[in-house]
Amino acid sequence: MRLLRSAALLAVIGFSGVAQAQGTDAAFVPDTAAKVAVIMDGKTGGILFDKNGSAPFPPASLAKIMTAELLFEALASGRIAPDATMPVSNHAWRTGGAPSRTATMFAAVRSLVPVEALERGLVVQAANDAAIIIAEGLDGSEAAFAARMNERAKALGMVDSRFVNPTGLPEGGQEVTARDMAILARHVRLTYPDRYALYAQPDFEWNKILQRNRNTLLTAKPGATGMATGFSEEGGYSIVGVVEGEGGRITILALAGLDKEQNRLRETIALSDWAASTFEEKTIFPAGTPVASAPVFGGLAASVPLVLDSDLVAQIPKRHADRVTAQVRYDTPLQAPVRRGDKIGRIELRIEDRFSLERDLYAGEDVAEGTFAGRAADAIQELAFGWIRSL
Repeated sequence: MRLLRSAALLAVIGFSGVAQAQGTDAAFVPDTAAKVAVIMDGKTGGILFDKNGSAPFPPASLAKIMTAELLFEALASGRIAPDATMPVSNHAWRTGGAPSRTATMFAAVRSLVPVEALERGLVVQAANDAAIIIAEGLDGSEAAFAARMNERAKALGMVDSRFVNPTGLPEGGQEVTARDMAILARHVRLTYPDRYALYAQPDFEWNKILQRNRNTLLTAKPGATGMATGFSEEGGYSIVGVVEGEGGRITILALAGLDKEQNRLRETIALSDWAASTFEEKTIFPAGTPVASAPVFGGLAASVPLVLDSDLVAQIPKRHADRVTAQVRYDTPLQAPVRRGDKIGRIELRIEDRFSLERDLYAGEDVAEGTFAGRAADAIQELAFGWIRSL
């Protein structure tokens, strides 16, 4: 795998960064009391801030975001209809209903509840009985549903998370990371926009009991549209928050390890404000513009330009653009023939030398196979100097 820094990117964003660096405060990375925190740009998926983002913690009610994702998918695919009903088992009632003294929508035991109501109980009230009823209704048991949660997590790129039940109630082996939860939140918002709107619903009434949305960020922060809060003795107070602003800005925040509910709210708002004031959206490379070139062996041309199939748009620090770099990675040597549009490698954007986002790179033009003499010369060069690239 060949790795190089993209000088072109530094030329695009580095100039403005150097020009503005003088007279600005040196403190770029924010301080937060959260033990783990990730801030993600919801439009591009770029990571703007990462503090122990891959450190595991118990999800508590944040696990219900994955439960909701599977329900949303079942509704979107037609596997189940919103007006279908699901039975309330003794297990769902005792474990997550009124007797449990946990978050509940107070579904009556052995009753039938419409999926549409369960969906709102799950999203608005973080109801444990709703989560279990949905799991049993879709897959027959919590265990079978949890297996599907893990399959879905893997498919979405949530590489460090594992679920063992649909509620997040304490159970051994269940853990998530802030980075994975940010990935999940972005996916849910982009894939199911109509159902995502439920996360901002202020209240929901079932069984003649009205309960307000448990996410206090919704009323405390203008532009907040979601998503869920959690608490466990081991992991402290946690949140996955989404704040939307001017120009279509979407900021996703995943925090955990806070000692008080009010501190969770304060830290989430502070990090949201930091992201909004610190970053601005820039088009780094237009689609089709050469980002770098890769050598080609045995071809009529010695190299091929690497391009993007769509604009590379990213959130860039307004006063610290010089802290943004890029790396291009591709397998070497490339062997002719190369066809325009072939996937060649990836470009990785980094902030403060920490991963932010990456995109695929493609061959910008055809490189036909060369003459026998040219291919022989390339082979000799590869034998002589190939070891250097492996260092």
